[in-house]
Amino acid sequence: MKKQDRQEIIRELIRNNKIDTQEELSQRLIKVGVTTTQATLSRDIRELGIIKNRFDEGNFYTLFEQADHTENSGFIRASMSLSATLSAYVSSVSRAVFIIIVHTGLGEADLLATAIDGSGRPEILGTIAGADTLLITCQDETSAANFEREIRDAIQSN
Repeated sequence: MKKQDRQEIIRELIRNNKIDTQEELSQRLIKVGVTTTQATLSRDIRELGIIKNRFDEGNFYTLFEQADHTENSGFIRASMSLSATLSAYVSSVSRAVFIIIVHTGLGEADLLATAIDGSGRPEILGTIAGADTLLITCQDETSAANFEREIRDAIQSN
């Protein structure tokens, strides 16, 4: 099956169902005759701009719709302020000298890293994202303390 066809099926599944895990998405794909590896499915999720959103009834994958847009890079930055992005995705934050440790929902750390990296803040040297943990390296302890405070303010306003 062509990548474009597989991704269109994924779009339709996300649009028409409440899917809360990548495993559930994989099982639904199998039911419609599409088999794929976990790595390919993860790549498709990233390229399609699919993220988990929090709703009253649970966390479900959501497809960002934007004309002529097939990749997520930059979309969060364009649609949400950094403060709103922090508020939406950060569950906890702590700091060790000049490194900030942020915890997110599963699969959300890389989306948050993309938003932070794209913010162009000179005091942030870089980020490293896992599945639900993000490390933010700042220029110095003062910069880290200020950014940690900004993150705390964002999540407390939520």
